[in-house]
Amino acid sequence: MGKLGLAFKSFFRVFGNEEFAKSVEQLLSGKQLTAETPATPPPPPKPPAPKKPARSDAVSLLSALQREARLLDFLQESIAEYEDAQIGAAVRDIHRDSAAVIQRMFAPVAVVADDEGASLEIPAGYDPAEFRLTGNVAGDPPHQGTLQHHGWKATRCDLPQWTGGDAAANVIAPAEVDVA
Repeated sequence: MGKLGLAFKSFFRVFGNEEFAKSVEQLLSGKQLTAETPATPPPPPKPPAPKKPARSDAVSLLSALQREARLLDFLQESIAEYEDAQIGAAVRDIHRDSAAVIQRMFAPVAVVADDEGASLEIPAGYDPAEFRLTGNVAGDPPHQGTLQHHGWKATRCDLPQWTGGDAAANVIAPAEVDVA
């Protein structure tokens, strides 16, 4: 192939091959390519994939509700043989302590600040995760309706980090043993 054919072939290959284009650029700048200096530096090594946490955030939350409010103990116990007054007294502490855990970890606020029963317009382009429409939903938004529940959203998510081992990752509350 003559020099003119080589020039045309190189001309078109430069447009389709970035590595070849860099090699030509180095040659034209006077730098000689050698086996020790590749035309392009090798890509940096990929960082290792992050290790999946040993413990689910759901287990961490349930553990905190058990530790601080004894919620699981209450829910797992049969309450059929207790009087309503006894149940009410127990629930008062569980309610208070569970609410404190939820407030500390998530600081929930209402999705809609209006009172239930208020008239509300749902605009076009609304997020279905924010508003659940019920009743006679027809046509395209905006929709006019009555607020049935204000909804909840977390303003933070501050769950404790698991520091235990893999074997205990699913332990919600450790067994308590009184050693004599």
